[in-house]
Amino acid sequence: MESAKITFMDDKSNMTNALTLPSVAAVDSLDHYMRSIKAFPVLTAEEEYDFAIRLKKHNDLEAAKQLIMSHLRLVASIARSYSGYGLPQSDLIQEGNIGLMKAVKRFDPDRGVRLVSFAMHWIKAEIHEYIIRNWRLVKVATTKAQRKLFFNLRSMKQTTGTLQAEEIDHIARELKVKPEEVVEMEARLGNHEISLEGNSDEDNEDNFSPIAYLADQKPEPSELLANLEFEHMQTTGLEEALASLDDRSRRIVQARWLQEGNNTTLHDLAAEFGVSAERIRQIEQKAMAKMKEQLSYTA
Repeated sequence: MESAKITFMDDKSNMTNALTLPSVAAVDSLDHYMRSIKAFPVLTAEEEYDFAIRLKKHNDLEAAKQLIMSHLRLVASIARSYSGYGLPQSDLIQEGNIGLMKAVKRFDPDRGVRLVSFAMHWIKAEIHEYIIRNWRLVKVATTKAQRKLFFNLRSMKQTTGTLQAEEIDHIARELKVKPEEVVEMEARLGNHEISLEGNSDEDNEDNFSPIAYLADQKPEPSELLANLEFEHMQTTGLEEALASLDDRSRRIVQARWLQEGNNTTLHDLAAEFGVSAERIRQIEQKAMAKMKEQLSYTA
C-alpha cells in the first residue's frame, strides 16, 4: 500500500507542495501503527485554530501535518466500525486518512466548528467509496497465497460444515499460510455476493442492505460532539437553510426529515414528482449538503 498523499496549493505563490502521510504498511504491523498514533497529542481549540490559520494563510505544511497527526486516532476509530465488510483494516484506515487530509485542506477555522466535526464527513466518504469499489467476490484471491487457498480449500475440507480448529491448523500447515487466512477465505467462499446498497427498486421497508447494519451505530465521543453542534445549528439556522432551497428540494427534505409521525418514503415522493426514487435520493443528498453548508455559516 502506498503512502497517502495530497497536494496543498498556495494561491499567492502558485507553488504546489505535497504532504505525505506514512501508510499503515510503513510500520511493522497494524498494532504497531495503532500504538504509534497514540503518541500524537490531541490539540486544544486554541492550538487547532492557530495551526489552521497558518495553513490557510501561509500554506504551512508543518501546520497541516500537526492537524492531521492529531486526528489519526479518529480515523482509526471510524475505520474500525466498518470491519464487518471483510476488507483489510489497514486499507480502511488508509482511505480514511486520505479523507482526513482532504478535510484539513478545506477546513475553515473561522466558521467556529472544530475540525473533528468537519472531518468526519470526509473520512467516512472516502471509506464508503473504497468499500463500494471493492465489495466484489471476484477480488477474493489477489495474492499467490490467497489463490492457493482459493483453489485448494474446498477439496481439503473433510466436511461440508464449518472448519474445526484442527482442520484449520492442518490446512494452514499444508498450504504454508496463516490459520487466520484459512478462516477468512472460508468465510468469503461461504458467502454469496450481494448488493452493498440493496435493491432500490423494491418498496419494502423490511429489507436491510449491508451498508445499513455493518457499521457500528454506537456514537463515539466525536459523534456526540458533532450531534450537539448540529442540534445548535438546527435551532439557529434551520429556517434560513430551508429557505435557501428550491420548492421541490424543500418539500423533499421536509417530507423525509421534518414532518411529525412517519416520514414519507422515497417511492411516495417519486410518485408525487413523477421521477424515480433514485432521483429523489439524489435531490435529497444535494439539498442536505447545501443546508449543511448554510448551517455551518450560522454556527
